[in-house]
Amino acid sequence: MEAKLATPEEVLALGKANVESALALADLAFVAVERLTALNLNTGRAALESAGSNAKALFAVKDAESLSALQSTAVKPSLEKLVAYSSSVYEIVSQTKDELSKMAEARGSVFADGVKSALEQLAKSAPAGSAPAVDALKQAMAAGDAAYANLSKAVKQFSDTAEANISAAGKAALDAVGSVPVAPKGGKKSA
Repeated sequence: MEAKLATPEEVLALGKANVESALALADLAFVAVERLTALNLNTGRAALESAGSNAKALFAVKDAESLSALQSTAVKPSLEKLVAYSSSVYEIVSQTKDELSKMAEARGSVFADGVKSALEQLAKSAPAGSAPAVDALKQAMAAGDAAYANLSKAVKQFSDTAEANISAAGKAALDAVGSVPVAPKGGKKSA
């Protein structure tokens, strides 16, 4: 028996699907770069404004007590902004990774369906006695699918753990800054 060859329509459909995938991938990359660029510009603008305000306040300091108060009021908001910026970058990267994973999974599913269809066609047209070889190929496909599912699960667990760690580190840093004592008035330590 002879194997079924792809028709011109099937080749054109495959080419069209590949072009659509490439365009979707490029669009996803541009959206992610746009979001990161906007975040960086807004963060830079806010940092410049904050630095200007802090410089003006520093020049208005008349004594050590005012300097201590200025340090207390300037450090925590700056750290909060840094934590918020880091969280925003992580969110953009994480969302982009999720979208890439969905695209790859969908594309992989189409490929796997094509391979399974080809295996079924092969099984129908295979010579007598080749069933064990075809079964072995099917088992290899199933093992590959299971390995991919396990890998995807591990990547998701790692991503969830990383997100929790980033959140906890940010909270711990803010709590640490919030617990720093401010020098009492008059420059004397309380007992």
